[in-house]
Amino acid sequence: MVVNYFPGCTLKTHAKYLDLCGRKAAEKLGVELRELPEWQCCGAVYPMARDEIATRLSSVRALMSARDNGGELVTLCSACHHVIKRVNGDMQRDENIRTKVNNYLKPETPYAGETTVLHYLELLRDKIGWDAVREKVVKPLEGKKIGAYYGCLLLRPSAEMQMDNAENPTIMENLLRAIGAEPVIYSMRNECCGGYVTMEDSSFAASRAKAICDNAAACGAEALITACPLCYYNLKQNGSLPVYDFTQLLAEALGVDMEGLEQ
Repeated sequence: MVVNYFPGCTLKTHAKYLDLCGRKAAEKLGVELRELPEWQCCGAVYPMARDEIATRLSSVRALMSARDNGGELVTLCSACHHVIKRVNGDMQRDENIRTKVNNYLKPETPYAGETTVLHYLELLRDKIGWDAVREKVVKPLEGKKIGAYYGCLLLRPSAEMQMDNAENPTIMENLLRAIGAEPVIYSMRNECCGGYVTMEDSSFAASRAKAICDNAAACGAEALITACPLCYYNLKQNGSLPVYDFTQLLAEALGVDMEGLEQ
């Protein structure tokens, strides 16, 4: 299986381990993540203003490229996924935005949201399947009690993201079960870690991250996994538990040579 892949800027720099492990794990599962040519930054933050057109253009360029090469686009960074999927929704539902974007880009075929945007986790769940993942595991994480940390961007707004139940998600817990770990359910797994507030008020972000880790630990978690580079940073800097990219544990369970990957 070959799928179009948008890595995003952070996965080329500070979060490259998330990307490297994701690629290697995909190979073990028989999937080639085909990186889009000449992709640009998605913008990192979804533009709320309906007349904000310029900051949507790079996402639409990526979506058009994927449309013309199979019709699906896989993302891995939570922020990139959030922005690209919501911009895709704008192109499907908002005629004013769609008209202005197409007038600016002047594509040979106007874009109207035809691409299906998938997060890597959805690729695992919906295209590969948990049973198939489980069959490929060679080093199950038996005895490991791990909490899944979702944060904000994967799940909300739920009507647009449509990835999982925003209040009671299961997708990362099912991944943990597939690779042999014991998922720990705790109440703050979909609460905000402080996000970009860490740039302006680091003490507040630190208090949020600490509360999340303390809550997970109190419920029995020995570590946390996340799909968001910023959440990873906040939790790792300020929390009391080890924090891993979810792709790292997936790659380890699938038998990827982790010593060959640079963190």
